Order: sequence, then C-alpha cells, then structure tokens
Amino acid sequence: MESECSTPLLCRRRRAVDPAPTAIQAYWTVPDTLLSVSTWFTRRRSSVELPRLSPRPRPVATVRVDLHEVMPELLPYLGQAAYLQLEQFETLSRVAAEADDLRAKGLISAAAGYALSKHQGIVAEIRRRGSEPAAAMEPFAVEIEGFSALIVGADWRETLLSALVTGGLLDDFFIRLAAGLPGDVGSRIAHLLGSESGQEGVLEVLRAEIGADPLLKSRLAMWGRRLVGDTLLVARSALHLSGNRATDEERIEPIFTELIAAHTRRMDALGLTA
Repeated sequence: MESECSTPLLCRRRRAVDPAPTAIQAYWTVPDTLLSVSTWFTRRRSSVELPRLSPRPRPVATVRVDLHEVMPELLPYLGQAAYLQLEQFETLSRVAAEADDLRAKGLISAAAGYALSKHQGIVAEIRRRGSEPAAAMEPFAVEIEGFSALIVGADWRETLLSALVTGGLLDDFFIRLAAGLPGDVGSRIAHLLGSESGQEGVLEVLRAEIGADPLLKSRLAMWGRRLVGDTLLVARSALHLSGNRATDEERIEPIFTELIAAHTRRMDALGLTA
C-alpha cells in the first residue's frame, strides 16, 4: 500500500498543518513509510531542551498601617472630627428645608439629628480633657468651611448626595484613625462615629428622586465622583505625614483603599457608578 506522502518533503508539509500528537513530536520529521505503532513508542528520540517556566514570585503580604505613625495629636483629632460633624448637621438641615416632600424632610432631618448627636459626643470628649470645644475646632474652621462650600450642589438632591458621600467617607476615615488614639478614647469615638447616621433614610429619599427623574441618575453619578477627591484631601489633612511623598503614599494607601471600597458600596446602593 502506498504512503499518502511519497517524499519526506511532502511529509513535512503535511505535518505543518496537521496537529502533532505532542509538543516534542513537533520537532520530528519522519516519513510515514518508516513508522509503525511499535516503533513509534520504542524509538529513541533525540533530546530536546524544552522551555522552562520561571518560578512564581512569592505573594507579597498585605501592608498593615501602623496608625501611630500617622496619627495627629488627640485634641486636634477631636477638634477636626467635631467640626466636620457640625458641618454635616448644618448641610443636612439646609437640605431638609429645601426638600419639597414631607417624608423626605423627615428622613433628612433625622440624619441631621444623628450628626448633631455625634458632634455633641465628641465635644464631651474635648471637655473631659479640660479643653474648650470652640478653641479645639477653630484651627480647622477655614478649611472645613471652604470644603462645605465646594460640596454645595446645583439643587438639594445633589447636596444631599454630598452629605451622604462626604459624611460616609469621613466617618469611615475617623473610625479607622481612632484605633491609634491613646487609652480607651479610641473605642468610644469609634463607637460614636459608627452609630446610627440616618444613611438608610437618605438613600430612600435619593432613590425616590432618581425614580421620579430618569435624567438625575447620570448627573448624580458624575457629581458623586467629583466629591471623592475633595473629601480625601480633607481626610489626608488630618494625618501626621513625614513630607516624603513617596513613603507617605505607601503608608496611607491601604487606608484610602478601604475608604474607596466602602464608598463604592454606598454608590452601588443607589445604582450609581462610583
């Protein structure tokens, strides 16, 4: 019986298109007339140096930040946190006054009340240390009031999203920072800031507004993305950094990564792209 390829050259051409049984066989060019089942498996094949995979790099351990390295002093921490809660209360109070639905007014006012309670709790911590709350907050007045002016939206719905985004990010940030505070004050502050904020009520109001105005969704998504950068600058200002940009960024990056993840979940709850 004649071979289907009569010359070695034709055999090599056939093997260029026919898949070889194994990677090593791709290096072989043997005429079919010389092959049989027995010789195929018993023939000694020339040694072929196969490419070797480089060893996988060892996984890098997640960097955990030593908060004591970046912590501000206790009184400045309390003063800034207290002023931010006061501004949150004022922002939500203005939004409640502008909202045109009674249920919305009630839910937003409740959120404002929670912010005021947090402010009062931090003020009590300041007084416990024999300091005057106004004096502790004063160094942050210009920065925080300027920030509050930046987050005023085109209407009350944008400003309500501002309160949700900035309040959530900054509460999360100061809660994480509280772990570096001395004594038991850290746990008290973390518990206070992590308590009820009225967020679900605010989400309910915004969902209703988005449902009633389909064009609002994309506008709020863009507004929310704009708010993040300014809010993270406020958070960064609370940290005691070395001034070396490269090492500072490496030290605080895990904190900010966690903040962004929590922010993304809040935006997802509204169906908005973070």
